[in-house]
Amino acid sequence: MTLHLLKLCVGVESIEDLAHWQRQRLAAMKAAGQKAEIIHRTFQMPKRREELLDSGSLYWVIKGAVQARQALRDIREGRKDDGRPCAVLVLDRELVPVRPVPRRAFQGWRYLSADDAPPDLGAGGDANVAEMPAQMRRALAELGLI
Repeated sequence: MTLHLLKLCVGVESIEDLAHWQRQRLAAMKAAGQKAEIIHRTFQMPKRREELLDSGSLYWVIKGAVQARQALRDIREGRKDDGRPCAVLVLDRELVPVRPVPRRAFQGWRYLSADDAPPDLGAGGDANVAEMPAQMRRALAELGLI
């Protein structure tokens, strides 16, 4: 059964801001001769790895709302820059906007069931919502209009 992760995206203002930061990181890795992949390091290793890698995604909470997801490609052990062990989440390059859902701040990450995951934007009646500026999407979600 598919399972997802939910994580705060600290210091990012919008989906576009996250995409820009990830493009810069990929370019820096390539310039340094490293394998260019989008990774996110987190302290705790998810115990339900197989369920997460069964079509799971990392859902990003940006500015108080779940706003985007990236498919999980791998979860492996790694090291933070200071040498401490960590979990390395390898993400797909595509950032998929989702229907914004308000979410309070929390530490670390949380599991998110497939039933509780917000639907992707851009399909069906949500096509116009995906094209809206991030600030407008967030405001409409706060008002309960999307």
